[in-house]
Amino acid sequence: MNLDQNYDKSGNYPLRLQVYLAHSGIASRRASEDLIAEGRVSVNGSIITKPGEKVYNNDIVCFDGKTVKMENVFLYYVLNKPPMYICSSKDPQGRALALDLLPPIKERLYNVGRLDYRSSGLVIFTNDGKFASKISHPSAEIEKEYIVESTVPVSDLVIEDFLKGINIDNVLYRAKKIERLDKNILRIILIEGKNREIRRVFSYFRLHPKSLKRVRIGKVLIGSLKEGTYRKLTDKEINGFGSELW
Repeated sequence: MNLDQNYDKSGNYPLRLQVYLAHSGIASRRASEDLIAEGRVSVNGSIITKPGEKVYNNDIVCFDGKTVKMENVFLYYVLNKPPMYICSSKDPQGRALALDLLPPIKERLYNVGRLDYRSSGLVIFTNDGKFASKISHPSAEIEKEYIVESTVPVSDLVIEDFLKGINIDNVLYRAKKIERLDKNILRIILIEGKNREIRRVFSYFRLHPKSLKRVRIGKVLIGSLKEGTYRKLTDKEINGFGSELW
């Protein structure tokens, strides 16, 4: 996958700083904006706190004091995350990182979307910031599918309300599709997948998930991938997200 370099006649390519960081494998564009605001990024020795700063190919960009470069090789992994692993590059509480289940490589990888600490299932890791930003954005309308087992039976009312949309603390949560697999097991398909969406809706109805597992993102299926193991995404799977994403 090629970088979207817009070279001028002098050979420079002005990129927004958050785009440069994404292409350097630091974080997605949106996450990079937060890192910039935190004062963790400098260009040619000057701390930058506002996204949108233009970067050229001869500029020196540093993150947390270390020089970062644009990635030339993009990597894409899918991991079956076990429960009790956190989707983060580090954790002040010392909890196990999902990232550590991937092979040791020099490239900096980050997760596309999150699964909370207690949840399990499919997580995509990459160093391709543009890919990550596009498939994470709600406008891409990429389905995420979950199998959720409740500690008690789930009523039809919960399903009906979740499909219609529920406003909780001024945030609207709505499932695209829900299929009942058993009295206390649901297959739930989300589009946007807001933070802890299923758990918040369950809590609203005084329900508690016994297990919550993501089994699909777009056309990428967890299949027979064992918990705690990973594989590379195939070209077909990557392209399956749609060429319009790039």
